[in-house]
Amino acid sequence: MFKKFAKIGGLAVLLAFLLVTLAFTSLEYKNAVCSTIEINYEADEVIKVDRTELIALVTAIDKDIIGKDFDAIDAELLENTVKKHEAILDAEVFKVVTRTDSASFKGALAINVKHRKPVVRIFAGNNNYYLDKYGGKIPVSINYAANVLVATGNINEEYARKQLLPCVLSIENDSFWEAQIEQIHVQKNGDVVLIPLVGDHFIEFGTLENYPQKLRNMKAFYKQILANDNWNKYKSVSLKYKDQVIAKRR
Repeated sequence: MFKKFAKIGGLAVLLAFLLVTLAFTSLEYKNAVCSTIEINYEADEVIKVDRTELIALVTAIDKDIIGKDFDAIDAELLENTVKKHEAILDAEVFKVVTRTDSASFKGALAINVKHRKPVVRIFAGNNNYYLDKYGGKIPVSINYAANVLVATGNINEEYARKQLLPCVLSIENDSFWEAQIEQIHVQKNGDVVLIPLVGDHFIEFGTLENYPQKLRNMKAFYKQILANDNWNKYKSVSLKYKDQVIAKRR
């Protein structure tokens, strides 16, 4: 019986401690003002929105945020605003309070950002942008550049997302093709031409219909014929016809 009461008493003490701690934390929180905005993201991310741009995005929503009481800052609204940036995949905005001395506290608004990762860059007339693997459109900026597959020619955004992107992802997810293909060009009739990095030839791919089989056929051709130092003996290789690889010599 004594052990039971001791256990109950211990839980009561713990609960009282948590309530006092939460009350003290709440008091700290209310006495803090926002003194700075901290932008955090992984250093190895390819796309990096400039920190000053993100701060400007936040202060455009709340121009008096620096020096403002933490209780008056709507972190959820700011988080949703940051998430709308086209180059950002996800974001988290939260408030951090630190003690400056025995009686004073300082507040910082922390913004954790995860950028989109581009897989292809589209050049189509006046349109110039990146796409990530989810089909998210990433604007081009002087603050970053990504070394990714390039797609040119007759490409609208619907075609880019629904037809071109799946083929691009197949190329990117295959170490052989990722190292071999540097450009995809879409002609006016919808036929696609692949430009390889190695060899002085081009690949007439036809439409993107049945692209997995076409890539498999082309890889087999490369391994059987071009692997024997025959890279420059062919002018073009055509995959336009079902289950056929037609190579034209120079």
